[in-house]
Amino acid sequence: MSDSDVRVLLLSRYDRLAASSRVRSYQYLPYLRELGITVESRPLFDDGYIERLYRGRRRLAIPILTGYARRLWDLTTTARFDLLWIEYELFPWLPAWFEQLLARAAVPYVVDYDDAIFHRYDSHHSPIVRGFLGRKIDQVMRGARAVIAGNEYLAEHARGAGASRVECLPTVVDLNRYHVPTRRHDQPYTVGWIGSPLTAPYLQLVRDALAEVCRSDGVHLTLVGSGPVSLDHVPIDVRPWSESREVAELQAFDVGIMPLRDEPWERGKCGYKLIQYMACGRPVVASPVGASRHIVEHGTNGFLASTETEWVQALRALRDSALRARLGTAGRAKVERAYCVQVTAPRLASLLRSVATPRRAG
Repeated sequence: MSDSDVRVLLLSRYDRLAASSRVRSYQYLPYLRELGITVESRPLFDDGYIERLYRGRRRLAIPILTGYARRLWDLTTTARFDLLWIEYELFPWLPAWFEQLLARAAVPYVVDYDDAIFHRYDSHHSPIVRGFLGRKIDQVMRGARAVIAGNEYLAEHARGAGASRVECLPTVVDLNRYHVPTRRHDQPYTVGWIGSPLTAPYLQLVRDALAEVCRSDGVHLTLVGSGPVSLDHVPIDVRPWSESREVAELQAFDVGIMPLRDEPWERGKCGYKLIQYMACGRPVVASPVGASRHIVEHGTNGFLASTETEWVQALRALRDSALRARLGTAGRAKVERAYCVQVTAPRLASLLRSVATPRRAG
């Protein structure tokens, strides 16, 4: 197959508003086009769905049914493509019927994971869900030409599920968007976090540590995209998230943080916010969970902290501007080596091309 003859149908979970779809697939599309791969994207849920979800609206039956109907129609067009690129699964909360049909019909697909989606089913509180869907993602993985995993925890699960090919491809940033600015010395020492209302509850894990450093050290805490958050005795500046402003918001941080629980779902996280901080030349403090243990080199580009005391010590140590500069420079260098689309796009293109099958005539 020639480099200019690969057509891929991207069946993403969301549109660009959701970070998972935006950074795992959509940011790659211009680069893949330059490398001879044309991708046509069809999200299951549009940005309106995500906006409603972030506002806390749980009754989303009509948007879900609309998305499922649209996905069914999308599957009727597969003969026009050489490969399907699926984010997670085709239909959440349904068995792997359609993925199995694709495999039986020899329709090639790859499936991409940046979260431990399998734990939504195999660790569900309902025994009915566990019994009915507990092995669903394993079935999806086994039918795929390749599983693309955002970290080793996800890759290990795919191998255990019997996937024929597993490739680790970290979640990355585009260096054309991320630059290292110079911070003025007269600005307050700012600790920052970026995320969504769905991940903001993790901040409660470091509430007491933040309260301590804010009380005694005058730390300024900025949250981007969290929505309303209350942390006792912690003054917070909450900033709205937008794709056009997110890099500028990150550049205003002195330190970026990523607290997590050490539980199965969190071990599947890919540490994207850490990569964002480091791409801006900012040191990081993170819980030693999942991919964070590999991204953060303790004392080199940031600190790993488990206890309240360790979080306080790390945030206090990073008041030293010289230390921040040294760790931030090391973090940026690591992103340039391994965590940017400029490095991973050729790898992704090679993978997609290697498993694609020339489309059928007609």
